[in-house]
Amino acid sequence: MSRDLYEVLGVSRSASNDEIKRAYRSLARQHHPDANRDDPNAEERFKEATRAYEILRDPERRRRYEQFGDDGTGGRSARAGDFGGGISDLFDAFFGGDPFGGRGGRGPAGPGRGVDAELAIELTLEEAAFGVTRTLEIRLPVECERCDGSGCERGTHPTRCDACGGSGEIREVRRTILGQMVTAAPCFTCGATGSRVLSPCRDCGGEGSVEAPRSVDIEVPSGVDDGQRLRLSGRGPAGPRGGVPGDLYVGIRVAPHAELERHGDDLLCTRSVAFTQAALGARIEIATLEGPDELVMPPGTQAGHRFRLKGRGVPSLRGRARGDLVVQVDVAVPTRLSSEEAELLARLAELRGEAVEPAEPGLLSRLRSAFQ
Repeated sequence: MSRDLYEVLGVSRSASNDEIKRAYRSLARQHHPDANRDDPNAEERFKEATRAYEILRDPERRRRYEQFGDDGTGGRSARAGDFGGGISDLFDAFFGGDPFGGRGGRGPAGPGRGVDAELAIELTLEEAAFGVTRTLEIRLPVECERCDGSGCERGTHPTRCDACGGSGEIREVRRTILGQMVTAAPCFTCGATGSRVLSPCRDCGGEGSVEAPRSVDIEVPSGVDDGQRLRLSGRGPAGPRGGVPGDLYVGIRVAPHAELERHGDDLLCTRSVAFTQAALGARIEIATLEGPDELVMPPGTQAGHRFRLKGRGVPSLRGRARGDLVVQVDVAVPTRLSSEEAELLARLAELRGEAVEPAEPGLLSRLRSAFQ
């Protein structure tokens, strides 16, 4: 089992980005292979520290690591040839560039990383709230079985590129008024890999990958919302000629619910009730994520009143408590009354001293005479 990344760098889980950077710089200087040629384990410790730094300095990858234990490397962890170039590599790691204008003496770039792919899935509100596992059948470039991803026909091997000498780049030294300047550009002959395939595989044509159907299990965490994306590191298209796979992004679409409307982690349910129920109180059925439930509405409930049911909303994606379910009452006024219903309402209005005037001429006087 791999060590905890915070333990690798010797920092707390609440460490700031500056603290993480300082810890990595110290470890990089201490364990860099160029400074520890007699220590066979130095390179592995250097790679481990570099991998931890690359993950924890990225807010999104750090969040996923803390939440799911997913390091988010997508196959991009440090390799033996990535940091063997001495001081220029430290400049690259710390300041984002090589002060000498090139790759600083690194080895061949190697096969490139696979491209990323994206698809979309539609969920019900309940699936988005509580999480779900979906198995999808999709077509993606996968490693060619005939050549095991090398791109070479069986019995043959890649050869070193003559144009770049296996470095994967073309370097040029130019004299300027400031002295010599080294410029470097990717080698187009070998695609910056440092090697060439002279006998391409007959199945993949030298690409190292072929398009084929794949079953992908997508674990959707509870609390996702419409429009969000999940990243499945290293689950995307295969890389060219044995390169690491790209990432698979899954767009989330949540279908509208018949009765519930989501607002963040809260849910809103609008319930229409009769004015007699609002006046006298009633038990009304409401929709929840777990299915129908009952709400006790007290007498005298006003139109627009909201009842808040704690913890009956959507679980938070960050793992904290659930949101609330808000039930808003909409009092429905009848638009058509029978004569008996109209008489009863007129009597109620008279008892309460409330002036009413029916739209139909003479109706009120007839109703009054009926009570005399």
